[in-house]
Amino acid sequence: MPSPNYFDAMDYPAMIAEYGRPEEFLDRVGRLSPEALREGQNRRFLKVMEFAWKVPFYQRLWGAAGVKPSDIRSLDDITRLPTYSKGDLMASVEAHPPLGDFHGLDTYTPEDRPPLIFQTTSGTTGRPQPLLFGPKSREIQNLLLARFYAMQGLRRDDIIHSVYGHGMVNGGHYVRETVTHWTGAQFLSAGTGVETRSAQQVNLMRDFGATVIVGFGDYIKRLSEVAREEGMVPGVDLKIRAIVGHIGSDSHAAMSDAWGGAEVFDWYGVGDTGAIAGEGPDHAGMYIQEDAQFIELLDITTGQPVAMGDSGDIVCTCLFKDDIFPIIRFNTHDVSAFRTDPSPLGLTLKRLVGFLGRSDNMVKLRGINVYPTGIGAILTENHAELCSEYICLVERREGRDDMVVHVETRGPVDAPVAAYEALLRARLGVEVSVRLTAQGSLAALTQIETRQKPIRLIDRRTAET
Repeated sequence: MPSPNYFDAMDYPAMIAEYGRPEEFLDRVGRLSPEALREGQNRRFLKVMEFAWKVPFYQRLWGAAGVKPSDIRSLDDITRLPTYSKGDLMASVEAHPPLGDFHGLDTYTPEDRPPLIFQTTSGTTGRPQPLLFGPKSREIQNLLLARFYAMQGLRRDDIIHSVYGHGMVNGGHYVRETVTHWTGAQFLSAGTGVETRSAQQVNLMRDFGATVIVGFGDYIKRLSEVAREEGMVPGVDLKIRAIVGHIGSDSHAAMSDAWGGAEVFDWYGVGDTGAIAGEGPDHAGMYIQEDAQFIELLDITTGQPVAMGDSGDIVCTCLFKDDIFPIIRFNTHDVSAFRTDPSPLGLTLKRLVGFLGRSDNMVKLRGINVYPTGIGAILTENHAELCSEYICLVERREGRDDMVVHVETRGPVDAPVAAYEALLRARLGVEVSVRLTAQGSLAALTQIETRQKPIRLIDRRTAET
C-alpha cells in the first residue's frame, strides 16, 4: 500500500469538527465555561503526552528529571515536567543531525509515515532551527492563524501584501497558506527587502491596490517612510485599511499614523508553536487560543509562575501537535503578562498584554532590567521628529555598564538630546544616553532590509571579555 500523500494524511472534516471554522472562534471557544475549556485542554494534553513519550528528546529530558509516564495523569501535573528552550533543540540537532531527535518520525512504519513539511526559523538569535510539521499539525496551525484574521476583519475582497520572509523561513509560507486556504483574499508574497526591494514593494501596493499589510512591525513602519520617499502618501495613494502582524512594543497609534489611519492589530506566536494570542476588535490585549495553546508565564530567574499581572517568560504547550513534533513546556524567552481587567467582549479567554521583550536579550543596567525592543516606541510615540529606526549599544566603561541609544531623526543630528534622555530615564528607571543620526544611517547595523526581525542590541561587553 503506498504511503499517504498530504491530502490523504489530513482529515479536514475531523479538524473542523474538533476546532470549528475560523469565523466561529469567538462564539465557539471564546465563551466556553472554565470547566468545559479545561476538559478539552486535558483531553488534548494527554493525547500529546502519549505521543511525546515515544520521542527520544522527551524521554531523555523527562527521564533526567526523574519523571515517569505514570506521574502525569492530567494537565494539573504539567509543572512536574521541566521546561526547555531553543538551546536544547539546537543541542539535539548537533547531536543527531540534521533534524535532531525531537520529532516522532521514527514512531511510524515507513508506509504510514505522514509527509514532512520542513521549514526553519529565521535564525535571528543564531543558527536556524529545523521546524517540522505533519499535514495535521500544519493545517491546524493555519486554522489557528485564520481565527485571528477572521477576528480582525480580513475579508475575501482584501488584497493582502505580505512582508514575511520566504526561502527556508517558516513565516511567509504558513501565512500564505492561511490566507489562501481560509480567507480567499488575494495574496501578494513580497517578502523582505532582500526578496523585493522596498521601493518596489510600495509600488506593488499601489499598482495592485493593497488594502492590508501583514508582517513584522519594524519593516512595515519602514515601508511607510519609503512610500513617502517615492512620492506616495499612505492613506491617499496607498489605501491600506489594516495592519496585521507582529507589532510588538511599537505604538499602535504611531503605526496607524504612519499608514494614514489604518487599523492596527497585533498577534503573537513563534515558529515552533504557530499562532498563540491575538488582538480582537476591542484592542484590549491579545486573546489566547486556550483550546489549542496552554500558556504559562514563569519568572525569568526562578522559573516559578508569576502573579497575575506580573511579567514573565511565555512557556507554551501545543495541545494539537501530536503527529510529528510535540511541544510541551517550550520556553520561548519572550516576555509578557496576563491582562487582569475584564474582556470588553465578554470573553472568558485569558489575554496577554503583548510582547514586552526577550529575556535572553535583556540588559541589566545598575540593577534595572531593560528590554531594548521597547525603547524605540517610547521615543517615537512622544517625539514625531524621531524615526522608528534605532539600535542600542552597551559597553562597560570605568567599571559600569552604559547604554547608548542611537536613533535616526528627521531633524538635525546635532539637536539637543536632553529631553529624550529624560524621557527614557523616567520610563526605564535608569539613565541611558541618546545619540541622533541621519535617516537611513543605521540600516547596516539593524539590517532592517534583510532580516524579518532587525537587530536592536549590540552588546560590546561580550567582545571585551
